[in-house]
Order: sequence, then structure tokens, then C-alpha cells
Amino acid sequence: MGISKGSAQWTGGLKDGKGSMKPGHASEVPFSLGTRFEGQQGSNPEELIGAALAGCFSMALSLGLEKAGLKPTSIKTNADVHLDKQGEGFAITTIALSTEVSVPGTDDARFQQIAEETKKNCPVSKALAGVNITLKAKLAS
Repeated sequence: MGISKGSAQWTGGLKDGKGSMKPGHASEVPFSLGTRFEGQQGSNPEELIGAALAGCFSMALSLGLEKAGLKPTSIKTNADVHLDKQGEGFAITTIALSTEVSVPGTDDARFQQIAEETKKNCPVSKALAGVNITLKAKLAS
């Protein structure tokens, strides 16, 4: 398979500095101490990790449902990435995934089983194996 690339640059010190992250062929995403911890306009590494997990999970869930003979019409996934103080630094301690899926012809128990398997086996989930990943999966009505 291919190699995906990302890059980042940072200028200045921690408090007065600023940087940008660039995921592959996408646009640059600005970040700073203020965007990471003070709610200022911009992004942060945790948001990109959340987006990566939500995207990977959604694609993998589509595949899992199709393998089960089901055809999803929409999958919307959000990821809340929890960055907590630990000792002298910070750590991503939990990522709370929530997904709402429209897929005709299934019951909730079967859907939950496929969603849980997907959470365990999508490539980004595997890469984040050291983080507690929770899942709330809902069938759209």
C-alpha cells in the first residue's frame, strides 16, 4: 500500500510561537499554544488525530457493513479527543467516538457488533492502541 505523509513547522518559543501542520495534499492547518489550550481560532494536533480516527472508522465501518451484506446510506462519526495533564506533561487519555449510521435491513444488536469490531480493527484505532477509545453507535431512525 502507499505511504501517507504529513508535516509540521513551528516558529518561535512555546508561548509566543506559532506553527502549521500539513496533512499530505490538504491545506495547511495553523496551530499555536492559544489554539491548543485557549480556544483561539485554528487547530491542534488532537483535532487532526480525532479527524483521522473518525474518517478511518467511518470508511472501515462501511466496509464491515458491506461484508455483512448491508449497504449504508450515511455514516457520520465524531471523535472527542481528551488531552489531560499527566505529571509534568500532557497525554491523550481517551477518545470518545460517536457515530450515527443509516443502514437499512439490520437490527441494533447486529449493528453494534459490527461497529465494535470496526473500532478494534480500523488502522488508526490500531495505531492508537495505547489510548482508551470508547464508542457510542446509533442507528439513524
